Amino acid sequence: MAVPAYQEFMLPLLALSADGVERSIAEAMSHVAAAMNISDADQNAVLPSNPQQTVYYKRFCWAITYLRKAGLIDSPRRGRIVITDRGRKVLTQKPKRIDNAFLAQFAEFRAFTAKKTKPPAAISGKQPPTIESVETLAPDERLDNAYRELRETLADDLLQRVRSATPRGFERLVVRLLIAMGYGGGQLDRAEVTGRSGDEGIDGVIREDRLGLDLVYVQAKKWENTVGPGEIDKFVGSLMRKKATKGVFITSGTFTEGATRAGKEATVKVRLIDGDELAELMIDFNVGVANEETYIVKKIDSDFFDDLAI
Repeated sequence: MAVPAYQEFMLPLLALSADGVERSIAEAMSHVAAAMNISDADQNAVLPSNPQQTVYYKRFCWAITYLRKAGLIDSPRRGRIVITDRGRKVLTQKPKRIDNAFLAQFAEFRAFTAKKTKPPAAISGKQPPTIESVETLAPDERLDNAYRELRETLADDLLQRVRSATPRGFERLVVRLLIAMGYGGGQLDRAEVTGRSGDEGIDGVIREDRLGLDLVYVQAKKWENTVGPGEIDKFVGSLMRKKATKGVFITSGTFTEGATRAGKEATVKVRLIDGDELAELMIDFNVGVANEETYIVKKIDSDFFDDLAI
């Protein structure tokens, strides 16, 4: 038999977790493989694109991802999983199958999958194609859809990790991101995290030139809730007291319409970045992420063959 699809692992994994024991992914994989009679050969089959990783591990991790997005399991520590109260409640219903359609009953899962309908901020600058069934898509369209899903899942996971950081850690993160984006000439020694009591709402400052004549002031709010116009007004006031001309307000949460309007109407240049955009920027500028796999899609070089005919 071949390795089952990732959705086939959801119910066996949740059933295994019913005892409330926190397990490593490797331990859970071993138990589920035995319960589903997955052969050693299938467990050890590797990905064509990455001989260091098995198909079973990859699909099992996707099952974990979706169960976690629905709030049925949790990852209290890196590489560890445990059932949640919601997961226990689901098992009392004795479902015959758990798949993405089943998980859609949970608001958190619907919010996660809803992000897939939004065009990514900086992938290719074009609107994504309409989601169609796999059978109707050309191979390059399927690849594009898979890439977008991987990116959106990564962005969602990144935002969760960002929101678990300390306020001080969040301040350092946003300054590192701005340096990676080229502010301060890309030099970390031109940035300073200043957030402390009496900082007048300024958490960081970046010197755009060596002499420090052009400064960018930063406010970093590690919030999960919304930022209102009052916070933007206070930030603008701090900028004006420092005779600054530009500032960046970054939050791990969201901005209300009033906050967005306050930023646009400010007498100084203010850029607002919410949690979703923050995660996208971290991916684009390789902050807090690492390359896992690289695919190079090749095509016929028509010019090469045209030159042979000359």
